[in-house]
Amino acid sequence: MRDGALQTLRETRALRPEAILEAAQRRSRRPMVQPSGRLMLVAADHPARGALTVRGRPDAMANRAELLDRLLTALERPGVDGVLGTPDVLEDLLLLGALEDKVVIGSMNRGGVPETVFEMDDRFTAYDAASIEEMGFNAGKMLLRIDPADAATASTLAGCADAVSALADRRLTALVEPFWVRRGPDGRAVNDLRPEAMTRALAIAQGLGRTSAYTWLKVPVVDHMEAVMEASTLPALLLGGDPPGTPDETYASWEKALRLPTVRGLVVGRSLLYPPDDDVAAAVDTAVGLL
Repeated sequence: MRDGALQTLRETRALRPEAILEAAQRRSRRPMVQPSGRLMLVAADHPARGALTVRGRPDAMANRAELLDRLLTALERPGVDGVLGTPDVLEDLLLLGALEDKVVIGSMNRGGVPETVFEMDDRFTAYDAASIEEMGFNAGKMLLRIDPADAATASTLAGCADAVSALADRRLTALVEPFWVRRGPDGRAVNDLRPEAMTRALAIAQGLGRTSAYTWLKVPVVDHMEAVMEASTLPALLLGGDPPGTPDETYASWEKALRLPTVRGLVVGRSLLYPPDDDVAAAVDTAVGLL
């Protein structure tokens, strides 16, 4: 970390926890969407779901000081609008003064930790609509995994619907990330990225809640993306994930998908924060250039 900032952060957390809300209340804010209608967001909600692996390196995101340093670099780059994260990460960034005039999206649910017996029980374990409003954030993000073989999906659907409605009541955006899930040969849940599966997931996600007026979608880039995105008129952001190919291949797929009429931008984490050459600034600048 930079110039003792990490030590100051630790001391503040230990001695003055109320400083977090104070920082949120005095933070300069901005609307989620500017006149350009485009968004470039950095995602940092991975550690809270136990996802520390990047490009085959199992502990890549384990060091919090390193993660924060990479986030600070990304958020300082021109064209980066803001960040998506869980309370622990966003509060660190608040105390570091990194969220001034930024779009901030709070991650709301991920009770279903991967590779556990309760993996599909994606109950809400982080922000709720009231706390997102209190912190002065722009939106809440929720994961919606639909597993036809697991009854826990029903409670996730109900929880997401309630969250969409509660955010809309406050005129806050709900960013819904839907996936259809299948089981692999080992019984583990696997996101089904076939076009027909993604289309079905989008169709269900956009109908959640008492209104869809404030609902956005967070979607992966898949085959036949044009046909998939025709399933909805809602605004959408492309997610990055842990891409299997080269950076050039990833950027090319994003660039093509960004031309679709409902796609408004990117919300990307690991592939930009942990690029193969470790040049975070260059990776972020390349992504911004695609917009």
